[in-house]
Amino acid sequence: QVQLVESGGGSVQAGRSLRLSCAASTYTYSIYCMGWFRQAPGNAREVLATLYTAAGSTYYADSVKGRFTISQDNAKNTLYLQMNSLKIKDTTTYDCAADFSIMGGGTCYGKTDFPYWGQGTQVTVSS
Repeated sequence: QVQLVESGGGSVQAGRSLRLSCAASTYTYSIYCMGWFRQAPGNAREVLATLYTAAGSTYYADSVKGRFTISQDNAKNTLYLQMNSLKIKDTTTYDCAADFSIMGGGTCYGKTDFPYWGQGTQVTVSS
């Protein structure tokens, strides 16, 4: 019964920053995989970043490398996506995901298939 709740979305001007949060119910396992995604209308879901907790290994899509940072606060059961230098094309719905069955970091790296998803949060970037 894992629940993921996103927050931090909203409207911002291009070049500014936002930090998305993904608060989860109490985790069953200490080693897991987390990810951030976005999906624009008519497009397939795009993986933006993943994080493997055991080693802190991360994956970033080319479109967000150098601008977005995935991180976690395990004590708060919260995943973050720091988004800097936002562009108008970043406007869409963002979603977080979790998988508690991952044992190896290679399986988490760039993973797109997750059993648990948040409800999504809207990010709108304007000039």
